Amino acid sequence: MRSASIYYDQVLAGTLMETDEGLYTFAYHSEYVHDFPDQYLTFSMPVTEKVYMEKRLFPFFEGLIPEGWLLDIASKSWKVNPNDRMGLLLACCENCIGAVSVIPDQHDDE
Repeated sequence: MRSASIYYDQVLAGTLMETDEGLYTFAYHSEYVHDFPDQYLTFSMPVTEKVYMEKRLFPFFEGLIPEGWLLDIASKSWKVNPNDRMGLLLACCENCIGAVSVIPDQHDDE
């Protein structure tokens, strides 16, 4: 399992997770839901207590990953397979353009 803390404008918004079965989940933190109910990451994922679940990486997070020649450089520099979308997101998107940051969570099994 791999996961990341998702920040919006330096405020912890939620957690993105890739399960061992290959499912992706995103959940807003309850404090964020309470404090920022109208400050969503994307229109397709409004702020809610509901856990979002998909078989593929959510389009919003997919859009944060570099493309083209920058993707080639990133995948070679961090030795991440270009098809490993979660791996690329974790490696490349801590300081991406815009208000959202993806901070990889550390796990004991890594």
